[in-house]
Amino acid sequence: MRIESERIAQHNQAQLPALDADYAALGEQLQRNAIDIEQITAKASHFGVAIPSWGVGTGGTRFARFPGPGEPRHVFDKLDDCGVIHQLTQATPTVSLHIPWDDEDPAALRQQADHLGLGFDAMNSNTFQDQPNQPHSYKFGSLSHTEVATREQAIAHNIRCIEIGQTLGSKALTIWIGDGSNFPGQTHMGNQFDRYLDSAKKIYANLPENWQLFTEHKMYEPAFYSSVVQDWGSNYLIASELGPQASCLVDLGHHAPNVNIEMIVSRLARFGKLGGFHFNDSKYGDDDLDSGSIDPYRLFLVFNELVDIERQQGHSFKPAYMLDQSHNVTDPIESLMCSAIEVQRAYVQALLVDRIALDNYQTQNDALMAAQTLKRAFITNVDPILQRARLINGGAIDPVGAFRAADYRQRVAIERPEVQGAGGGIV
Repeated sequence: MRIESERIAQHNQAQLPALDADYAALGEQLQRNAIDIEQITAKASHFGVAIPSWGVGTGGTRFARFPGPGEPRHVFDKLDDCGVIHQLTQATPTVSLHIPWDDEDPAALRQQADHLGLGFDAMNSNTFQDQPNQPHSYKFGSLSHTEVATREQAIAHNIRCIEIGQTLGSKALTIWIGDGSNFPGQTHMGNQFDRYLDSAKKIYANLPENWQLFTEHKMYEPAFYSSVVQDWGSNYLIASELGPQASCLVDLGHHAPNVNIEMIVSRLARFGKLGGFHFNDSKYGDDDLDSGSIDPYRLFLVFNELVDIERQQGHSFKPAYMLDQSHNVTDPIESLMCSAIEVQRAYVQALLVDRIALDNYQTQNDALMAAQTLKRAFITNVDPILQRARLINGGAIDPVGAFRAADYRQRVAIERPEVQGAGGGIV
Protein backbone atom coordinates (compact mmCIF):
# COMPACT_ATOMS: atom_id res chain seq x y z
CA MET A 1 0.00 0.00 0.00
CA ARG A 2 2.99 2.33 -0.17
CA ILE A 3 2.62 5.32 -2.46
CA GLU A 4 4.00 4.76 -5.96
CA SER A 5 7.26 6.63 -6.61
CA GLU A 6 5.85 7.90 -9.90
CA ARG A 7 3.10 9.74 -8.02
CA ILE A 8 5.67 11.44 -5.81
CA ALA A 9 7.87 12.36 -8.77
CA GLN A 10 4.91 13.84 -10.62
CA HIS A 11 3.91 15.87 -7.57
CA ASN A 12 7.50 17.09 -7.14
CA GLN A 13 7.86 18.10 -10.78
CA ALA A 14 5.22 20.82 -10.49
CA GLN A 15 7.01 22.40 -7.50
CA LEU A 16 10.60 22.01 -8.63
CA PRO A 17 10.99 25.40 -10.38
CA ALA A 18 9.92 27.30 -7.25
CA LEU A 19 12.22 25.18 -5.08
CA ASP A 20 15.20 25.81 -7.36
CA ALA A 21 14.62 29.56 -7.21
CA ASP A 22 14.10 29.62 -3.44
CA TYR A 23 17.12 27.39 -2.81
CA ALA A 24 19.37 29.61 -4.92
CA ALA A 25 18.15 32.74 -3.14
CA LEU A 26 18.67 31.21 0.30
CA GLY A 27 22.10 29.98 -0.75
CA GLU A 28 23.12 33.52 -1.67
CA GLN A 29 21.78 34.85 1.64
CA LEU A 30 23.68 32.25 3.67
CA GLN A 31 26.84 32.74 1.66
CA ARG A 32 27.00 36.35 2.86
CA ASN A 33 27.39 34.87 6.33
CA ALA A 34 30.00 32.35 5.14
CA ILE A 35 27.57 29.43 5.38
CA ASP A 36 27.63 26.77 2.66
CA ILE A 37 24.04 25.77 1.95
CA GLU A 38 25.13 22.43 0.47
CA GLN A 39 26.82 21.42 3.70
CA ILE A 40 23.73 22.31 5.70
CA THR A 41 21.53 20.39 3.26
CA ALA A 42 23.77 17.33 3.56
CA LYS A 43 23.40 17.39 7.35
CA ALA A 44 19.64 17.83 7.04
CA SER A 45 19.43 14.86 4.69
CA HIS A 46 21.02 12.61 7.33
CA PHE A 47 18.79 13.76 10.19
CA GLY A 48 16.24 11.31 11.54
CA VAL A 49 13.60 11.11 14.26
CA ALA A 50 11.77 7.90 15.22
CA ILE A 51 8.05 7.39 14.80
CA PRO A 52 6.10 5.87 17.71
CA SER A 53 4.02 2.95 16.49
CA TRP A 54 1.09 4.15 18.59
CA GLY A 55 1.24 7.58 16.97
CA VAL A 56 -0.26 6.46 13.64
CA GLY A 57 -3.58 5.66 15.30
CA THR A 58 -6.06 8.30 16.38
CA GLY A 59 -5.53 9.30 19.99
CA GLY A 60 -7.94 11.03 22.26
CA THR A 61 -8.55 12.39 25.73
CA ARG A 62 -9.66 10.97 29.07
CA PHE A 63 -13.22 11.52 27.84
CA ALA A 64 -13.43 10.21 24.30
CA ARG A 65 -11.70 9.00 21.19
CA PHE A 66 -12.98 9.73 17.69
CA PRO A 67 -11.45 7.25 15.24
CA GLY A 68 -11.01 8.14 11.58
CA PRO A 69 -11.09 6.12 8.37
CA GLY A 70 -8.37 3.61 7.63
CA GLU A 71 -7.24 3.14 11.24
CA PRO A 72 -4.43 0.59 11.57
CA ARG A 73 -5.78 -2.74 12.75
CA HIS A 74 -2.51 -4.10 14.10
CA VAL A 75 1.20 -3.42 14.23
CA PHE A 76 1.75 -4.48 10.62
CA ASP A 77 -0.68 -1.79 9.45
CA LYS A 78 1.15 0.62 11.73
CA LEU A 79 4.43 -0.25 10.02
CA ASP A 80 2.84 0.39 6.61
CA ASP A 81 1.75 3.85 7.77
CA CYS A 82 5.20 4.55 9.23
CA GLY A 83 6.70 3.48 5.92
CA VAL A 84 4.61 6.09 4.10
CA ILE A 85 5.67 8.80 6.55
CA HIS A 86 9.33 8.02 5.93
CA GLN A 87 8.80 7.63 2.20
CA LEU A 88 7.45 11.18 1.96
CA THR A 89 9.55 12.98 4.60
CA GLN A 90 12.78 10.95 4.44
CA ALA A 91 13.29 11.97 8.06
CA THR A 92 11.73 9.07 10.04
CA PRO A 93 13.88 5.98 9.37
CA THR A 94 12.99 4.07 12.55
CA VAL A 95 9.92 2.96 14.49
CA SER A 96 9.59 2.67 18.26
CA LEU A 97 7.37 -0.22 19.36
CA HIS A 98 5.27 -0.47 22.52
CA ILE A 99 4.81 -3.83 24.22
CA PRO A 100 2.26 -5.40 24.65
CA TRP A 101 0.40 -3.17 22.15
CA ASP A 102 2.73 -4.37 19.38
CA ASP A 103 3.40 -7.88 20.66
CA GLU A 104 3.71 -9.92 17.47
CA ASP A 105 6.30 -12.32 16.06
CA PRO A 106 9.48 -10.18 16.12
CA ALA A 107 10.96 -12.02 13.12
CA ALA A 108 7.87 -11.17 11.06
CA LEU A 109 8.00 -7.57 12.27
CA ARG A 110 11.62 -7.23 11.24
CA GLN A 111 10.88 -8.73 7.82
CA GLN A 112 8.05 -6.24 7.28
CA ALA A 113 10.23 -3.33 8.42
CA ASP A 114 13.09 -4.41 6.15
CA HIS A 115 10.66 -4.47 3.23
CA LEU A 116 9.60 -0.91 4.05
CA GLY A 117 13.15 0.34 4.55
CA LEU A 118 12.60 0.91 8.27
CA GLY A 119 14.60 0.07 11.38
CA PHE A 120 13.59 -0.13 15.02
CA ASP A 121 14.31 2.46 17.67
CA ALA A 122 13.98 2.02 21.46
CA MET A 123 11.52 -0.53 22.86
CA ASN A 124 8.83 0.80 25.20
CA SER A 125 7.41 -1.24 28.06
CA ASN A 126 3.87 -0.83 29.40
CA THR A 127 3.35 -1.33 33.12
CA PHE A 128 0.86 1.51 33.49
CA GLN A 129 -2.09 -0.55 32.24
CA ASP A 130 -3.52 -3.92 33.20
CA GLN A 131 -3.67 -6.41 30.34
CA PRO A 132 -6.07 -9.37 29.86
CA ASN A 133 -5.22 -12.37 32.06
CA GLN A 134 -2.59 -10.40 33.95
CA PRO A 135 -2.14 -11.99 37.41
CA HIS A 136 -1.28 -8.80 39.33
CA SER A 137 -2.78 -5.35 38.88
CA TYR A 138 -0.80 -2.11 38.42
CA LYS A 139 -3.55 -0.02 39.98
CA PHE A 140 -1.26 0.91 42.86
CA GLY A 141 2.04 0.82 40.98
CA SER A 142 4.31 -1.51 39.08
CA LEU A 143 8.08 -1.34 39.55
CA SER A 144 7.53 0.39 42.91
CA HIS A 145 4.52 -1.65 44.08
CA THR A 146 4.44 -2.72 47.72
CA GLU A 147 3.90 -6.37 46.69
CA VAL A 148 6.95 -8.32 45.55
CA ALA A 149 4.96 -10.40 43.05
CA THR A 150 3.68 -7.31 41.24
CA ARG A 151 7.16 -5.84 41.02
CA GLU A 152 8.55 -9.11 39.68
CA GLN A 153 5.80 -9.20 37.06
CA ALA A 154 6.75 -5.69 35.89
CA ILE A 155 10.46 -6.55 35.88
CA ALA A 156 9.83 -9.68 33.82
CA HIS A 157 7.82 -7.65 31.30
CA ASN A 158 10.69 -5.20 30.81
CA ILE A 159 13.17 -8.04 30.37
CA ARG A 160 10.91 -9.56 27.74
CA CYS A 161 10.86 -6.22 25.92
CA ILE A 162 14.65 -6.39 25.77
CA GLU A 163 14.50 -9.92 24.35
CA ILE A 164 12.02 -8.86 21.65
CA GLY A 165 14.15 -5.83 20.86
CA GLN A 166 17.24 -7.95 20.33
CA THR A 167 15.48 -9.84 17.54
CA LEU A 168 14.26 -6.58 16.02
CA GLY A 169 17.69 -4.95 16.08
CA SER A 170 16.76 -2.34 18.66
CA LYS A 171 19.47 -1.02 20.97
CA ALA A 172 17.53 0.57 23.83
CA LEU A 173 14.69 0.19 26.31
CA THR A 174 12.62 3.14 27.51
CA ILE A 175 10.89 2.85 30.87
CA TRP A 176 8.07 5.18 31.85
CA ILE A 177 5.86 4.31 34.80
CA GLY A 178 2.70 5.91 36.15
CA ASP A 179 3.61 4.98 39.74
CA GLY A 180 3.01 7.55 42.46
CA SER A 181 0.17 8.59 44.72
CA ASN A 182 -3.03 10.59 44.59
CA PHE A 183 -3.43 11.33 48.31
CA PRO A 184 -1.07 12.66 50.98
CA GLY A 185 0.09 9.78 53.13
CA GLN A 186 -0.93 7.17 50.56
CA THR A 187 2.66 5.98 50.14
CA HIS A 188 5.98 6.21 51.92
CA MET A 189 7.83 8.25 49.29
CA GLY A 190 11.31 7.14 50.33
CA ASN A 191 10.49 3.43 50.42
CA GLN A 192 8.58 3.70 47.17
CA PHE A 193 11.60 5.25 45.42
CA ASP A 194 13.87 2.55 46.87
CA ARG A 195 11.59 -0.18 45.52
CA TYR A 196 11.69 1.44 42.08
CA LEU A 197 15.49 1.58 42.16
CA ASP A 198 15.73 -2.04 43.19
CA SER A 199 13.45 -3.09 40.31
CA ALA A 200 15.29 -0.90 37.80
CA LYS A 201 18.62 -2.44 38.82
CA LYS A 202 17.30 -5.91 38.06
CA ILE A 203 16.21 -4.76 34.61
CA TYR A 204 19.52 -3.00 34.04
CA ALA A 205 21.37 -6.23 34.87
CA ASN A 206 19.71 -7.85 31.84
CA LEU A 207 20.80 -5.20 29.33
CA PRO A 208 23.01 -6.47 26.50
CA GLU A 209 26.42 -4.79 26.40
CA ASN A 210 25.56 -2.54 23.46
CA TRP A 211 22.17 -1.41 24.81
CA GLN A 212 21.00 1.71 26.60
CA LEU A 213 18.33 2.09 29.25
CA PHE A 214 16.35 5.35 29.06
CA THR A 215 14.37 6.35 32.14
CA GLU A 216 11.64 8.93 31.62
CA HIS A 217 10.38 11.48 34.13
CA LYS A 218 6.96 13.10 34.30
CA MET A 219 5.73 15.74 36.68
CA TYR A 220 2.20 14.38 37.15
CA GLU A 221 -0.46 12.09 35.67
CA PRO A 222 -1.81 9.54 36.24
CA ALA A 223 -0.56 10.06 39.81
CA PHE A 224 -1.45 13.64 40.76
CA TYR A 225 -0.11 14.09 44.30
CA SER A 226 3.31 12.55 43.75
CA SER A 227 5.12 10.72 40.97
CA VAL A 228 7.99 8.33 41.60
CA VAL A 229 10.09 9.79 38.77
CA GLN A 230 8.69 13.32 38.80
CA ASP A 231 11.53 15.48 37.47
CA TRP A 232 14.93 15.53 35.81
CA GLY A 233 16.71 15.59 39.17
CA SER A 234 15.16 12.29 40.26
CA ASN A 235 15.78 10.94 36.79
CA TYR A 236 19.46 11.90 36.99
CA LEU A 237 19.77 10.18 40.36
CA ILE A 238 18.27 7.00 38.90
CA ALA A 239 20.51 6.99 35.83
CA SER A 240 23.58 7.66 37.97
CA GLU A 241 22.65 4.91 40.41
CA LEU A 242 22.08 2.34 37.66
CA GLY A 243 25.33 2.79 35.72
CA PRO A 244 26.91 3.97 32.45
CA GLN A 245 24.32 2.30 30.19
CA ALA A 246 21.50 4.28 31.81
CA SER A 247 20.55 7.85 30.89
CA CYS A 248 17.60 10.22 31.02
CA LEU A 249 14.89 10.65 28.43
CA VAL A 250 13.34 14.12 28.15
CA ASP A 251 9.72 14.46 27.02
CA LEU A 252 9.02 18.12 26.25
CA GLY A 253 5.52 17.87 27.75
CA HIS A 254 6.55 16.34 31.07
CA HIS A 255 7.52 19.57 32.81
CA ALA A 256 5.81 22.48 34.50
CA PRO A 257 4.85 25.25 32.01
CA ASN A 258 7.65 27.65 32.99
CA VAL A 259 10.49 25.12 33.31
CA ASN A 260 13.57 25.90 31.22
CA ILE A 261 13.87 22.63 29.31
CA GLU A 262 16.91 23.72 27.29
CA MET A 263 18.78 24.23 30.56
CA ILE A 264 17.87 20.69 31.63
CA VAL A 265 19.27 19.48 28.31
CA SER A 266 22.53 21.31 28.97
CA ARG A 267 22.87 19.95 32.51
CA LEU A 268 22.15 16.33 31.65
CA ALA A 269 24.47 16.39 28.66
CA ARG A 270 27.27 17.95 30.68
CA PHE A 271 27.27 14.97 33.03
CA GLY A 272 26.78 12.35 30.31
CA LYS A 273 23.21 11.44 31.18
CA LEU A 274 21.18 12.87 28.28
CA GLY A 275 19.81 9.79 26.55
CA GLY A 276 17.22 11.19 24.21
CA PHE A 277 13.92 12.96 23.61
CA HIS A 278 10.23 12.50 23.07
CA PHE A 279 9.30 15.50 20.95
CA ASN A 280 5.87 17.10 21.14
CA ASP A 281 4.40 20.42 22.22
CA SER A 282 2.13 21.66 24.99
CA LYS A 283 0.04 24.60 26.10
CA TYR A 284 -0.91 23.49 29.60
CA GLY A 285 0.81 20.23 30.51
CA ASP A 286 1.35 16.88 28.85
CA ASP A 287 -0.82 17.87 25.90
CA ASP A 288 1.08 15.73 23.37
CA LEU A 289 0.44 18.28 20.62
CA ASP A 290 2.26 18.31 17.29
CA SER A 291 5.89 19.37 17.62
CA GLY A 292 6.38 23.08 17.03
CA SER A 293 2.65 23.81 17.00
CA ILE A 294 2.70 26.00 20.14
CA ASP A 295 6.27 27.07 20.89
CA PRO A 296 8.61 26.52 17.93
CA TYR A 297 11.17 28.88 19.49
CA ARG A 298 11.57 26.60 22.50
CA LEU A 299 12.11 23.65 20.16
CA PHE A 300 14.80 25.68 18.40
CA LEU A 301 16.43 26.59 21.73
CA VAL A 302 16.59 22.90 22.66
CA PHE A 303 18.36 22.16 19.39
CA ASN A 304 20.62 25.14 19.88
CA GLU A 305 21.92 23.35 22.99
CA LEU A 306 22.12 20.01 21.18
CA VAL A 307 24.11 21.40 18.26
CA ASP A 308 26.45 23.17 20.67
CA ILE A 309 26.96 19.97 22.66
CA GLU A 310 27.64 18.02 19.47
CA ARG A 311 30.22 20.65 18.53
CA GLN A 312 31.99 20.02 21.83
CA GLN A 313 31.63 16.24 22.11
CA GLY A 314 31.76 15.24 18.45
CA HIS A 315 30.26 12.04 17.05
CA SER A 316 30.18 10.41 20.49
CA PHE A 317 27.10 12.52 21.24
CA LYS A 318 24.19 10.56 19.78
CA PRO A 319 20.93 11.18 21.67
CA ALA A 320 17.85 9.24 20.59
CA TYR A 321 15.11 11.32 18.96
CA MET A 322 11.48 10.23 18.85
CA LEU A 323 8.12 11.88 18.35
CA ASP A 324 5.50 11.22 21.02
CA GLN A 325 2.16 12.85 20.38
CA SER A 326 -1.54 12.10 20.39
CA HIS A 327 -3.84 13.24 17.60
CA ASN A 328 -7.59 13.52 18.00
CA VAL A 329 -8.66 16.13 15.43
CA THR A 330 -6.08 15.60 12.65
CA ASP A 331 -4.98 12.74 10.44
CA PRO A 332 -2.20 11.04 12.44
CA ILE A 333 0.00 10.47 9.39
CA GLU A 334 -0.22 14.13 8.38
CA SER A 335 0.49 15.33 11.92
CA LEU A 336 3.50 13.03 12.29
CA MET A 337 4.90 14.24 8.98
CA CYS A 338 4.50 17.87 10.05
CA SER A 339 6.13 17.16 13.41
CA ALA A 340 9.09 15.37 11.84
CA ILE A 341 9.60 18.36 9.55
CA GLU A 342 9.40 20.81 12.45
CA VAL A 343 11.97 18.88 14.49
CA GLN A 344 14.24 18.74 11.46
CA ARG A 345 13.66 22.46 10.91
CA ALA A 346 14.75 23.29 14.46
CA TYR A 347 17.92 21.26 13.94
CA VAL A 348 18.76 23.06 10.69
CA GLN A 349 18.06 26.47 12.18
CA ALA A 350 20.39 25.65 15.07
CA LEU A 351 23.11 24.78 12.55
CA LEU A 352 22.88 28.37 11.26
CA VAL A 353 23.77 29.97 14.60
CA ASP A 354 27.01 31.94 14.39
CA ARG A 355 28.79 30.13 17.22
CA ILE A 356 31.89 32.35 17.20
CA ALA A 357 29.83 35.53 17.44
CA LEU A 358 27.61 34.00 20.13
CA ASP A 359 30.64 32.95 22.20
CA ASN A 360 32.04 36.48 21.97
CA TYR A 361 28.78 38.14 22.98
CA GLN A 362 28.39 35.76 25.91
CA THR A 363 31.96 36.44 27.05
CA GLN A 364 31.36 40.19 26.79
CA ASN A 365 28.02 39.89 28.61
CA ASP A 366 26.26 41.50 25.65
CA ALA A 367 22.82 40.10 26.35
CA LEU A 368 21.04 41.87 23.50
CA MET A 369 23.38 40.78 20.72
CA ALA A 370 23.61 37.24 22.06
CA ALA A 371 19.82 36.98 21.93
CA GLN A 372 19.73 38.54 18.46
CA THR A 373 22.28 36.03 17.21
CA LEU A 374 19.95 33.22 18.15
CA LYS A 375 16.88 35.01 16.80
CA ARG A 376 18.57 35.64 13.46
CA ALA A 377 19.02 31.90 12.93
CA PHE A 378 15.51 31.11 14.12
CA ILE A 379 13.74 33.50 11.75
CA THR A 380 15.64 32.20 8.71
CA ASN A 381 13.23 30.38 6.41
CA VAL A 382 14.98 27.04 5.90
CA ASP A 383 12.12 25.44 3.96
CA PRO A 384 14.22 25.25 0.76
CA ILE A 385 16.89 23.26 2.63
CA LEU A 386 14.35 20.83 4.06
CA GLN A 387 12.65 20.45 0.71
CA ARG A 388 15.93 19.88 -1.11
CA ALA A 389 17.01 17.29 1.47
CA ARG A 390 13.75 15.38 0.93
CA LEU A 391 14.12 15.60 -2.84
CA ILE A 392 17.70 14.31 -2.74
CA ASN A 393 16.62 11.29 -0.72
CA GLY A 394 13.63 10.50 -2.93
CA GLY A 395 10.94 12.06 -0.76
CA ALA A 396 8.28 14.66 -1.44
CA ILE A 397 8.88 18.40 -1.65
CA ASP A 398 5.45 18.82 -0.03
CA PRO A 399 4.77 15.64 1.99
CA VAL A 400 1.23 16.49 3.11
CA GLY A 401 0.25 17.60 -0.38
CA ALA A 402 1.69 14.44 -1.93
CA PHE A 403 -0.03 12.30 0.72
CA ARG A 404 -3.40 13.82 -0.03
CA ALA A 405 -2.91 13.65 -3.78
CA ALA A 406 -2.12 9.92 -3.52
CA ASP A 407 -5.40 9.17 -1.67
CA TYR A 408 -3.54 6.82 0.66
CA ARG A 409 -6.04 7.18 3.49
CA GLN A 410 -8.98 6.40 1.21
CA ARG A 411 -7.18 3.41 -0.27
CA VAL A 412 -6.35 1.77 3.05
CA ALA A 413 -9.85 2.53 4.36
CA ILE A 414 -11.18 0.01 1.83
CA GLU A 415 -9.00 -2.70 3.34
CA ARG A 416 -9.23 -1.70 7.00
CA PRO A 417 -12.66 -1.95 8.64
CA GLU A 418 -14.04 1.24 10.11
CA VAL A 419 -13.59 1.52 13.87
CA GLN A 420 -16.95 2.05 15.55
CA GLY A 421 -17.64 4.00 18.71
CA ALA A 422 -15.79 6.68 20.60
CA GLY A 423 -14.08 4.81 23.38
CA GLY A 424 -12.28 6.64 26.16
CA GLY A 425 -8.57 6.73 26.72
CA ILE A 426 -5.61 8.53 25.27
CA VAL A 427 -4.65 5.71 22.87
